[in-house]
Amino acid sequence: MPNRERPKEPGRYKADKAEMLEFYRQMLLIRRFEERAGQLYGLGLIGGFCHLYIGQEAVAVGLQSALEVGKDSVITGYRDHGHMLAYGIDPKLIMAELTGRAAGISKGKGGSMHMFSVEHGFYGGHGIVGAQVSLGTGLAFKHKYAEDGGVCIAYFGDGASNQGQVYESFNMAELWKLPIIYVIENNQYAMGTSVNRSSAEDQLYRRGESFRIPGMQVDGMDVLAVRGAAEVAVEWVRSGKGPILLELKTYRYRGHSMSDPAKYRSREEVQSVRDKSDPIEHLKRELIEAGVKEDEIKAIDTKVKAQVVEAADFAEQMPEPEPGELYTDVLVGQY
Repeated sequence: MPNRERPKEPGRYKADKAEMLEFYRQMLLIRRFEERAGQLYGLGLIGGFCHLYIGQEAVAVGLQSALEVGKDSVITGYRDHGHMLAYGIDPKLIMAELTGRAAGISKGKGGSMHMFSVEHGFYGGHGIVGAQVSLGTGLAFKHKYAEDGGVCIAYFGDGASNQGQVYESFNMAELWKLPIIYVIENNQYAMGTSVNRSSAEDQLYRRGESFRIPGMQVDGMDVLAVRGAAEVAVEWVRSGKGPILLELKTYRYRGHSMSDPAKYRSREEVQSVRDKSDPIEHLKRELIEAGVKEDEIKAIDTKVKAQVVEAADFAEQMPEPEPGELYTDVLVGQY
């Protein structure tokens, strides 16, 4: 795109110590929450599908920390628990939803894949691969139509990036200069198929070029790199220049869902990523270099663990929805 304006190259976000500690806390909360969700699934307290966010924490925390809750909107696919936690939604309400309880954020009807909080501007949780991209484009249209200054982040995976409705959405978003940040969470595997086996163009940040949508590739295992890219993307989109595409290179440590033994990759591959690139350990080292004491970090760990135990206990103690709830909040079309 030689003759078109490009967003500036992002740098790593220069966070102060307090911000770094907050990023660390948020990522650790997602990690511990997801580990506990995996345990509850194994015990049969969570039914249906359950897709964990372990390994990808820096993406949601880095991006959503640059948004304004209540003004901006977020939409994602079925791997959604981490995004909700990064948006500041109460872990107790999320865990109650996972376990199908009436106190859940969607009254126990959404489960793992279909959680919403309109109050926070969080519009799901969607089980249909790639569907959220078109819906997010609609949210961006609403922001533009209402002239409310908001932007939408629409997350989708490397597998969803091959879906046709994604490109229909790209075309419309650029034509109408909609305020949307398309985020491809490239965790390297579309269910069980690696990116280079399923994508003719595996540099996914280039996917918007034929629609004149600029793209950037970002280290999705470094929360400060993610936040730096988020600052650039939000500035571009808020200024009325239309959509932008971010490819976040990340990695999921667990299977695609809880029913996936992930035999398509070796244990050594997963362990190598954990050892070299873990987003939480990476930030922890930076905190120590910045003069934060081990005791302060351990105190965060202790508090987060207690918060997750409290969320799990709350969920287990809450009642299931009354049978009559099956008939509430159901839209009926008239023909």
